[in-house]
Amino acid sequence: MSKRNSAQAKTAARERLRIEREREAKRSKVRRQIIVACSVVAVLAAAGGIGYAVVQANKPGYWEDAAKAKLVAPANTSGKNGTTVVMGKASAKKTLVMYEDPRCPICASFEQTVGATVKSDFDAGKFKLQYVGATFLDRSLTGEGSKNALSALGAALNVSSEAFLEYKTALYSAKYHPEETDDKFKDDSYLIKVADTVSALKGNAKFQAAVKNGTYDRWALEMSKTFDKSGVSGTPTLKMDGKTLTGSDGQNAPMTVADFTTAIDAALKG
Repeated sequence: MSKRNSAQAKTAARERLRIEREREAKRSKVRRQIIVACSVVAVLAAAGGIGYAVVQANKPGYWEDAAKAKLVAPANTSGKNGTTVVMGKASAKKTLVMYEDPRCPICASFEQTVGATVKSDFDAGKFKLQYVGATFLDRSLTGEGSKNALSALGAALNVSSEAFLEYKTALYSAKYHPEETDDKFKDDSYLIKVADTVSALKGNAKFQAAVKNGTYDRWALEMSKTFDKSGVSGTPTLKMDGKTLTGSDGQNAPMTVADFTTAIDAALKG
């Protein structure tokens, strides 16, 4: 190989190397620009997200707005704001007051175990029933299922006392009652699905509209205030003549048929 050809080859190689380095430099520059651009977008997005969160946090919540809405009390109620819910035969001399939270798992257990006996005694005219709904689990667990379910119960009560009782039983059933940490009752569609198991509520357009439109949301909040002012600290709580009914432990609500029967018979005689 001649020296000339060797020199030319070296020069060509150096030129190819220079061109490749320039190309790599350009590619690196483009990559840096892309990274910087993406970082800026990410920062702006984060800032925007934080700003949105701040705005949302400072907006009145749905239930805060509901508290200021016009009060619509369901049919079959009485008292201030329609928060007195008493049902039963006029001949019944005493009233069993039941304090319950829709999300309460112990209330569900009580209903599944003792509910049929309560209903049988009620139907026999042994006592009237008064319902006091609570929503404290929405505060302690966060969520809105208790309030939303209580509003739906108001819609059922507007149909009839019987529809209300049947719907309450369905909501507490093993099939439909969620874990207390699962805020399933916040969904109107789920509440309507459960209501479709109650003959008076199945396909009931007026009931469904009341649930979807939140017709009784304000009433549910007023009912919840009634519970909060009652001095009762937990659910389920049963009272008759101002005295709390307890099971064999002397502290908690009677959670067996035997305990309930013993407690209610004593209260009816007292």
